[in-house]
Amino acid sequence: MHDKTLAELAAGLKQGEFSSEELTRHFVDRIEARDDRYNAFITPTPERALEQARAADRRIAEGNAGPLTGLPLAHKDIFCTRGVKTSCGSKMLDNFVSPYDATVVEKLAEAGMVTLGKTNMDEFAMGSSNETSYYGPVKNPWDESKVPGGSSGGSAAAVAARLAPAATGTDTGGSIRQPAALTGLTGFKPTYGRVSRYGMIAFASSLDQAGTLTISAEDAALMTQAMAGFDERDSTSAQESVPDYLAALGQDIKGLKIGVPPEFFDEGLDADTRKAVDDALDVYRQLGAEIREVHLPHLDLSVPTYYVVAPAECSSNLSRFDGVRFGYRCENPKDLLDLYERSRGEGFGAEVKRRVMTGTYVLSAGYYDAYYLQAQKTRKLIRDDFLKAFEEVDVLMGPTTPTPAFGIGEKTDDPITMYLNDIYTIAVNLAGLPAVSVPAGLVGGLPVGLQIIGNFFDEGRLLNVAHQFQQQTDWHRRLPEGIE
Repeated sequence: MHDKTLAELAAGLKQGEFSSEELTRHFVDRIEARDDRYNAFITPTPERALEQARAADRRIAEGNAGPLTGLPLAHKDIFCTRGVKTSCGSKMLDNFVSPYDATVVEKLAEAGMVTLGKTNMDEFAMGSSNETSYYGPVKNPWDESKVPGGSSGGSAAAVAARLAPAATGTDTGGSIRQPAALTGLTGFKPTYGRVSRYGMIAFASSLDQAGTLTISAEDAALMTQAMAGFDERDSTSAQESVPDYLAALGQDIKGLKIGVPPEFFDEGLDADTRKAVDDALDVYRQLGAEIREVHLPHLDLSVPTYYVVAPAECSSNLSRFDGVRFGYRCENPKDLLDLYERSRGEGFGAEVKRRVMTGTYVLSAGYYDAYYLQAQKTRKLIRDDFLKAFEEVDVLMGPTTPTPAFGIGEKTDDPITMYLNDIYTIAVNLAGLPAVSVPAGLVGGLPVGLQIIGNFFDEGRLLNVAHQFQQQTDWHRRLPEGIE
């Protein structure tokens, strides 16, 4: 059962080939037997999962089932989940049990999905390799000496190893698409505001967006249909109607205008990864799409812009973790200042401290205008580049990452080199656009991804473009060696 997509599992449930309880038990057993190898989960929830599965079977028997009823999934441990530890991969929240559900968790539960547990992640979503977690690094199922990408690396590894058929993730600068590319999955980031951020522990509020890690674009459409929509509890939630994403999957893409920015094909791009992307573009040519060059002249400014804006917002958001109200508190503080200093010093890891310090600096008096304000102006230029490109083309395409997965520990001593791994994904978050990474080949036995970027709230077209590629290729069905 674990080699099937969500859509295929839904068909099996509908036809009575197996029950939700049988399906859930299958994945619960796989997590128990195999996750020691990958460290993909922080908190498995087998008893809760089986209880939800039995409730789903009752709904199915009563004829009240929806398209997702009875299907298992895993949640990134950044989404608050009632009665379950929600740690954000940090010692700071190691003892925090959420009293409420995030909107994403709530909506998928209402749709009848079964929660297998909470997945590992870079601490507070800060990282590109899933090595900054308080619970240890996650290992890539394609090669356990390699990283799975981050920050949604636990979700990616869980789905790639078929410990779960799908998982939620969050994307602040590429944290869904980059791990999807490195683990051979379909990683979908909707438009900023399309999916509620309520109950999703904030890193950078103007950049964070919830999305999916699945086997196929069809599965991403299934999940996003349930997740998307306006939420009055989230002030950044968009009041936009949600179209039928599944209905959009069958549309012909003949005549589709695909823009290929040469800025995505710079000297840092691995030659074999470039060939895989070129081969993917050939598939689209054969489907009748038109490929043309478009420019994103300010793309090279996206990384420095992001690493001013994101740390500034994280510095503000993480100020609430002070040892007073909830979360980690140091032992025997001498006074209030000692409580603050030691609780934060002991509760946060090195990468979080680095970004908090950077963010506090760029927001400080005398530096706000020089750094933060200039970064916001540059952010608008980057967004305008995309809008100008979309006057000529329907979607943009290029590589998701410069290289396949790199070794665990290979870049941890050089933060700048680590940051550059997100060079092709960050600009999308700065602009607030939707994007998807789909498996596009293997380089040295490791997956690489094709990134497809769409215009605002054009998720239906984006998912269809990805789906049409997957109808012609089988890269998304490839399994890591040893996954049985």
